[in-house]
Amino acid sequence: MPAPAVTRRLLGAALVLLMLAAALPARAAVLLRDADLEHALGQIAAPVLSAAGLSPSQVRILVIRDDSLNAFVADTSHIFLNSGLIMRLGNAKQLQAVIAHEAAHITGGHISRRLGNQRAAQNAALLGALLAAAAGGATGSGEAAMGLMIGTQSSVMRNFLSHTRAEESSADIASVRTLVRAGIDPRGAVEVQEIFRGQEALSVGRQDPYMQTHPLTRDRFRTLEGLVAATRAPEANDATADYWFHRSRGKLSAFLRAPGWTLQRLGDSGAADIAHMREAVAQHRQANLGGALSAIDAAIAQRPNDPFYRDLKAQILLESRRAADAARVATEASRLAPRNAQILSGLGRAQLASGNAAAAVQTLETARGRDFADARILRDLATAYAKTGNPGMASEATAQRYALEGKLSDAAIHARRALDLLPRGSAPWRRAQDVLDEADRAKKKR
Repeated sequence: MPAPAVTRRLLGAALVLLMLAAALPARAAVLLRDADLEHALGQIAAPVLSAAGLSPSQVRILVIRDDSLNAFVADTSHIFLNSGLIMRLGNAKQLQAVIAHEAAHITGGHISRRLGNQRAAQNAALLGALLAAAAGGATGSGEAAMGLMIGTQSSVMRNFLSHTRAEESSADIASVRTLVRAGIDPRGAVEVQEIFRGQEALSVGRQDPYMQTHPLTRDRFRTLEGLVAATRAPEANDATADYWFHRSRGKLSAFLRAPGWTLQRLGDSGAADIAHMREAVAQHRQANLGGALSAIDAAIAQRPNDPFYRDLKAQILLESRRAADAARVATEASRLAPRNAQILSGLGRAQLASGNAAAAVQTLETARGRDFADARILRDLATAYAKTGNPGMASEATAQRYALEGKLSDAAIHARRALDLLPRGSAPWRRAQDVLDEADRAKKKR
């Protein structure tokens, strides 16, 4: 029978991750997932996406952990930024210029045309593994930010994302118009390209990935300068956008740089609450719980209605083996952001660690409803169901997780187990049947 809407969405969403292979040749890719980070980037991107004719609620900005400078799109619903690019840029208008350029590739139909010509790229096993990195991932740890590793095979996929010079020129024109329409100083676009000037003279192995997928020439740079000058837009910086830029860059650097590096640069945080947040992360990574709690409480005192600082405090407590306290703080965070799947998943994880598996089941099911393709939610949900004596639901969640990770043979094992244990015809039973059907179809195609 045909797969239902959720299964079709899972298979379609897998195409999103083709670009991960292009981003990181011959090594593992790590997708960073964090509620605070994604909210900050969403705030920065919203006016750009709206001005480009896209819905901010339908286009997600996601971050890949990689020091190289790159940004790309692989479908019409996701824009990917390398962490190295965010930490290299100096202000919000530069990041907004990058987002405007990538949005132009979406609205210009550049990716859609490629998807139509890439039938060979629809291998279910490969795409399932890539989807796990896009949809899943961890929420964070004291040692590094958050993520899920996958192996990459990039030789073909880099070509998939390589834009022509005509497409780049078209995207330049559209992005400048978008920035002006949004009331954003378009000089950020020129400033970003200044970073990449001279890269075309380097050998391919020394170029940043951005140059290999977004060809830049001196003529194109001069044309972009002319486009921006012709707008006669006043030089300006948006204080609100810059706050969220400093917060996203500060969160990334606090987790990805050495704690000592962070503590020496708290004055460069852009705002006092961001400095406190960065200090909390650095102290936590140095196993200084008292210092970490003192710093994050200072950040919360400045922004008492901010759910993301409470979410970070809960993370610090949970990773410091204070699960009950973590659950209490995570409950406060979820009250402030009841629709945020990652905050809900953090609460469920804390409830599970504190021995309240029944509550964790309810919380994690709500989180799954908000983000049906988050592998970590499914992993925790399976554990919670197992602890509450419901092996059928545990197997169903595990089957879903393995399917997302592209491990269809393992998914089929758990799906069959779930079918034997769940009431026939129930919603979970149908989900397990869908997984088994997809696994069988993939097996026949081998």
